[in-house]
Amino acid sequence: MTSRFTELVIECLDPERLAAFWCEVLDFTVLDRSEGMVEISSWEPTAEAVRAGQMPPTLFFVRVPEAKTVKNRLHLDVSPVDASTADEVARLLALGATRVDVGQGSGRSWVVMADPEGNEFDVVRSLAV
Repeated sequence: MTSRFTELVIECLDPERLAAFWCEVLDFTVLDRSEGMVEISSWEPTAEAVRAGQMPPTLFFVRVPEAKTVKNRLHLDVSPVDASTADEVARLLALGATRVDVGQGSGRSWVVMADPEGNEFDVVRSLAV
């Protein structure tokens, strides 16, 4: 018997805003929405596909009453596929991300950023050829 990693839940103040940001970052679409919840993904999960093998998890944004207050214990890494890391950082800044310092030091090959609600993520190596 085994389990599959099917959703990553992100608690936030504004699920619609955060889902829209991450849809732009990752080229995802909205799968489902209801009061206080938005689910996004790059594919339409079916029970058959999930049973057949591990697929990318969906991102599930759920409204909570409190804002983020401390550094994340879990974060996403994103890799640009058709641009340099510097160009992707510029695009993400234009979408509403910010650069943050979580003690990573200078001269790193990745850039630490935060989404519009302050959730940290890293922009890592470019996969552009």
